[in-house]
Amino acid sequence: MSVSIYNNSSFTDSPYGLKLQQTIIASSSSVVIPTGINRVYAVVIGGGGAGASNSANNGASGGGAGGYSAGWTYITTSVTVGAGGTGTSTAGAGAAGGASIYGMVFAGGGAGGQISSTGGGGGGGATTSSSVNSTISYTGAPAAGQNVIGYGGGGGSGNNAGAAGVSSGGGGTSLTGTGTQTGGAGGRGLIAGGGGSVSTVGTGTGGAGGTGDFYAGGAGATGTGITFGAGGGGGGFTGAGSAGVNQIGGAGGSGGGGGGGASNAGTAGSGGNGVVYLYY
Repeated sequence: MSVSIYNNSSFTDSPYGLKLQQTIIASSSSVVIPTGINRVYAVVIGGGGAGASNSANNGASGGGAGGYSAGWTYITTSVTVGAGGTGTSTAGAGAAGGASIYGMVFAGGGAGGQISSTGGGGGGGATTSSSVNSTISYTGAPAAGQNVIGYGGGGGSGNNAGAAGVSSGGGGTSLTGTGTQTGGAGGRGLIAGGGGSVSTVGTGTGGAGGTGDFYAGGAGATGTGITFGAGGGGGGFTGAGSAGVNQIGGAGGSGGGGGGGASNAGTAGSGGNGVVYLYY
């Protein structure tokens, strides 16, 4: 007798009896797996990249989202959970997020936001990104360049939005200091990048953090004059991004959201910390 998997309730897309047993948010955790279990299914998310900060009268780009990986692995007592990149007021590219790893499952952190006209940071892949491009992902998906959709999306150039992806890129920035200016939004993704900032003597609105599958990004700050225009933080896998406030970039949501860019020497938003889930 033949059995169809499409109309038989005994078939499921999940391994029989598999449940989320541990959620790990810090590398200091010691993982204890019950005796008799030799393999677990791990979902691993890297830390989000911080937004960039720039000198007075300039905008800066948002950070890329942390990488996402999942798969079966041998058990181990050790785990690394990547921290989000820390935002600062020092002019320069934002700090990249840290990589997360459990057993054989690895996810890189998102790239920090970039300054000048180079665009936002790329979403994380199998190794930590360090520019507007993403890196080759855990799944083998190729790297994505600036403005290119990919497993890890590329950062947005100019004031364009970051590219979409499982881990999306950060939004870019406009360097025009007059008139009405709007920063690029973080890209749409499972985990989202931060928005880029602007600095203008006119009306400036920072790019909104990208919207993730589970949580939204924060709004960009808006107002007239150079003390406004910071970008919002991107939505993470486990939490929403924060709004930009005046010159200060919004923080990325927990679970790898990218931080928002700072404007006019403000403090950039930090990326959201990574997370590791263990199912068995």
